[in-house]
Amino acid sequence: MVFGSTFLVRFAFGVTISVFASYISGSSVGIDTADVGTIGLLGAMAPVGEFSTVLLTGGLADRRGRFPVLLGAIGAAAVMMFLFTLSRNWIWLGGLNLLFGVASGAILTTSLALVGDEAGAEERGYEMGRFDSVNLLGWILGFAVGFGFLGLLPNATLGRIFDLGAAVLAGGFGLGFLALRGMDEPVGGHRWIGFEELLRTAFRREVLLVTLPWLVIYLLLGTLFVFLGTASTGAGIPAGELSLLIGVGGLLLLLTQPYFGRLADRYGRTRLMIVGTIGFVGVLAGAGLLATFGPVPILLGFVGVSTLAALAYGPAALAALTDASRSFSRATTMSVYTLSISLGMLGGLVLSTALFGRYGPAGLDVYFGGIAVALVVLTTIRYRDGVRAADAGPAVPVATRPPAQ
Repeated sequence: MVFGSTFLVRFAFGVTISVFASYISGSSVGIDTADVGTIGLLGAMAPVGEFSTVLLTGGLADRRGRFPVLLGAIGAAAVMMFLFTLSRNWIWLGGLNLLFGVASGAILTTSLALVGDEAGAEERGYEMGRFDSVNLLGWILGFAVGFGFLGLLPNATLGRIFDLGAAVLAGGFGLGFLALRGMDEPVGGHRWIGFEELLRTAFRREVLLVTLPWLVIYLLLGTLFVFLGTASTGAGIPAGELSLLIGVGGLLLLLTQPYFGRLADRYGRTRLMIVGTIGFVGVLAGAGLLATFGPVPILLGFVGVSTLAALAYGPAALAALTDASRSFSRATTMSVYTLSISLGMLGGLVLSTALFGRYGPAGLDVYFGGIAVALVVLTTIRYRDGVRAADAGPAVPVATRPPAQ
């Protein structure tokens, strides 16, 4: 039922974010160029709220326990989702989106810590794959439903979608309460983690080599999350067809993520992360070729295969991060992952809109090319670290070292 609650929470987020740009601009089809900066700024408020507080909420989950932080954040998100419908004033929406980001970061961090607490070392890839499947499936099906509503509802009634999101979040709260009520709290009552210790956790090399690639990935996804719906309808792609395509992608996630997690348990985290990196680079290259040559069948097939390979990254990376975490600071470690996502979403919005506004499509080509290069470099560094560790052999436990002569 924890996975069911996660799905409902992510579905609510996806169904509302997909219409957020149209809700702000007042148009369900396309975006006025003059509104791009405002939409980007308001959309960035959620990641600002997330990255500015997520280390603190992660520390709170380690200190006070996962359950009260998780359920409190879901309940707060449901209330704020309802408040979105009260006004389209930009200051109102920006402030709410900022607070919504605080709740969103706490939900993701504590959910990941819970899964990490329950999963053994030999099955972390599989369990993280299951989590990633319901997490991303909720996002994607939420987007699919949201885009469908975007094509069906007049703009004046888009606020009803936020009511739907609030109702779904309330359902996630109820399901989470039932799921967690019978579980023993695995962590709680530890000392408060100070600021210096937060920084040490965030900048551990093994943590950075998992979280920095996620930051780069979300530089890409942050742009897509906000502008995909209105940009696609403005380009003449029917919202219904876009909704169906995204829904099929969500079902693919549900099937592949646990499988890739099993492979990460069997063959190692780094190998699956390499496969995922190759997939992301292929998607970026294929998208550029499609923009140049149009929907050529061989290019569509290449993008499809690359997308499948990219899906290998998530379960392996989450399992690697869980491996690197310590039980007393697991939520804090997972908050570094959430911090990377929020910074990536914020940076993606700011950089992509600035480059597009200054240089047009050529600016976006440089932007996406930089993302591909950064992913390759970071994955190569992690691979070389693994090779060095294997060459060095197992570390000698401190307790068995001979006394100094």
